[in-house]
Amino acid sequence: MAASPAPAAAAALLVLLTLAAASGVAADGSDHRYKMNEPVPLYANKVGPFHNPSETYRYFDLPFCSPEKVREKSEALGEVLNGDRLVDAPYKLDFRFEVESKAVCSKKLTIEDVVKFRNAVAKDYYFQMYYDDLPLWGFIGKVEKGGKADPSEWKYYLYRHIIFDILYNNDRVIEINVHTDQSALVDLTEDKETNVEFLYSVKWKETPTPFEKRMEKYSSSSNMPHHLEVHWFSIINSCVTVLLLTGFLATILMRVLKNDFVKYAHDEEAADDQEESGWKYIHGDVFRFPKNKSLFSAALGTGTQLFALTTFIFLLALVGVFYPYNRGALFTALVVIYALTSGIAGYIATSFYCQLEGTNWVRNLLLTGCLFCGPLLLTFCFLNTVAIAYSATAALPFGTICVIVLIWTLVTFPLLVLGGIAGKNSKSEFQAPCRTTKYPREIPPLPWYRRTIPQMAMAGFLPFSAIYIELYYIFASVWGHRIYTIYSILFIVFIILLIVTAFITVALTYFQLAAEDHEWWWRSFLCGGSTGFFFVYGYCLYYYYARSDMSGFMQTSFFFGYMACICYAFFLMLGMVGFRAALFFVRHIYKSIKCE
Repeated sequence: MAASPAPAAAAALLVLLTLAAASGVAADGSDHRYKMNEPVPLYANKVGPFHNPSETYRYFDLPFCSPEKVREKSEALGEVLNGDRLVDAPYKLDFRFEVESKAVCSKKLTIEDVVKFRNAVAKDYYFQMYYDDLPLWGFIGKVEKGGKADPSEWKYYLYRHIIFDILYNNDRVIEINVHTDQSALVDLTEDKETNVEFLYSVKWKETPTPFEKRMEKYSSSSNMPHHLEVHWFSIINSCVTVLLLTGFLATILMRVLKNDFVKYAHDEEAADDQEESGWKYIHGDVFRFPKNKSLFSAALGTGTQLFALTTFIFLLALVGVFYPYNRGALFTALVVIYALTSGIAGYIATSFYCQLEGTNWVRNLLLTGCLFCGPLLLTFCFLNTVAIAYSATAALPFGTICVIVLIWTLVTFPLLVLGGIAGKNSKSEFQAPCRTTKYPREIPPLPWYRRTIPQMAMAGFLPFSAIYIELYYIFASVWGHRIYTIYSILFIVFIILLIVTAFITVALTYFQLAAEDHEWWWRSFLCGGSTGFFFVYGYCLYYYYARSDMSGFMQTSFFFGYMACICYAFFLMLGMVGFRAALFFVRHIYKSIKCE
């Protein structure tokens, strides 16, 4: 018998934790001590419209002062996936060496250069750099509207003098801020050639802040009292929802089930020819295997894998791996953990498929491998093509694509197959308290609100109401420039989401069985996953049009394309949770009665 892939996944996770922690220390620059006038690395990363976080370009795509040969920094997989493209910046910021209005270069801007800069200023372009692994941002220019509504009458200016304010403690860099000289401007309003001298200044100041606390500045905004109040209000709101729902369901179901058990026990003592009704009436059909059982098993396996992935990501977040601006750490963790947990998907899908008396387990295994990766691959191909057309940094290089393909080929697929073989050899049987009849009973006509779509809408509302406040902060972090670091609160909300999803699915499954509708397998999965399918993606539409200033074909495509993949992943994961809860409940109630 093949071994379960769970111990291997756990061991791999421990290795990943160690590597991630080690890389986190290195990225934070813990060994960066400098002597007086020693060079400190400064990298220019990217530029882009402030309101379109996915639409970023290389720093030297704009006609700034650039060296003859641009030297790129070697980057990890996660940094490339994050759209980071670090190159040596044209500024020289030696440790504790002050500079006053030093010329970077003198440059004659052609009409084409002026148009490029003007378009960038009109779209609120910002630049991002890293100094000793500390991020810094600044706008490249400003628009003076002068109270006029007509854009043709506005004035466009480029900042040509950047001032760096750096704080240090002994031999280490603690903080860096950048601002611009508002008096050193270049008028870009007219299409004409312009001579520009780009300048920069560097000012150093000592600070008592210890090196270990230098990253707290970036997470302090999300820990401010008024933000924490909103987060805790979200938690309390969710907890009240859970308590009310749990109490309501427990009271109703316990009383109803108690009455059912008493009624059925009384019926058994009465005449045998008395007609049964309610959920006991369908005991010979309730464990009839669902249609499309290969697809159902694949969805269950993939949902379990995504649940394991989410759990491991939360563990890494809670131990502090994803501190602010640990470049690419989250993307690296997602790729690696998804690859390592593929064995879980193969094991669950194939073992459950064999329990459902499926015969073509190889096809089931291939379907499991493609169920989530397939739509994700199609979405990536389209969006990567769009990014290439825009010459954006979101376009992955060919080498990175090859690395991802190798990871899938050498890690993901083999683990999937091993998990599938282990699941096939597990020889476990489906535990059904009641025998299934040879022919299915006909389902009585049901009112419209008991059909699949209305039931999904009802099932998704309560779980979504428990998370919608926290969703705004997550969206503002992923699709904006806010920083999210309160992972403990997010983990509590996630647990509440799982509990509410399980309870509401159990309740709807009971009402479905009481209406003598025995096709509950797919219904419980769809109702459990409806939060991601209906409500979270619906919130995406609301957020895009009402809460953000995103615009343009590329940003719109990236937002709705990748959010569709994320919502699909939530649908599979929560669908698995809903079905598992419903299966536990159905087994429990049918064990409690005598089924002939």
